[in-house]
Amino acid sequence: MIYKCYTYVALVGLLISVMSSASAQQVDVPVFQQSIQKKDAQVFDVRTAGEFNTGHLHNALQADYTKKQEFIERVQYLDKQQTIYVYCLSGGRSTAAARWMRENGFREVIELKGGINAWKQAGLTVEGAADQQQMSVDTFRTAIASGDVLVDVGAEWCPPCRKMAPVIEAYLKENKTVHLLKVDGGRDREVMQAVNATSLPTFILYRDGREVWRKQGVYDKL
Repeated sequence: MIYKCYTYVALVGLLISVMSSASAQQVDVPVFQQSIQKKDAQVFDVRTAGEFNTGHLHNALQADYTKKQEFIERVQYLDKQQTIYVYCLSGGRSTAAARWMRENGFREVIELKGGINAWKQAGLTVEGAADQQQMSVDTFRTAIASGDVLVDVGAEWCPPCRKMAPVIEAYLKENKTVHLLKVDGGRDREVMQAVNATSLPTFILYRDGREVWRKQGVYDKL
């Protein structure tokens, strides 16, 4: 009985240790920002090339995790013995990429919690953004000031956003008085901050400038 109790306690302790270790691999923006300022820090962007070109972190390397051949080919040029700081748009792909790297011999992989969306929401800048003018908050507010306006915060390079395209089309056909306003999730950062849109896609219906409802993610029907 004593042995069984000891074994149980040991297993619980091991489980807690593993869970603590796993959670420690994901850090908030301030910790991530400070960490990547170290000399020769390996910063790894696992978004698509299109997303990368909307702005990326300083000295970041890029490989599209959704393109397995590209990812595996590029990841081999990273130093497995040194810490890798990985991020994506909102954290989903970086978690999967980090898991793959840990399973394939990388000593330490640190994930940015919330991805580059969280970085931007914290008011931090990115590099390498294409020369595209952001939608101003004033322009946005004017656009939603009267009538029913469905705001679609998304991007063409965002897979779940693409999946929602026919759903949006069906919604607009069913609700003919509703106008659509697209907010680019990779470019219109000030508007995203103003409406507190932290993930893609985000849908907000405004009526005469006031928010009526909000949804995030993929749905069969809006």
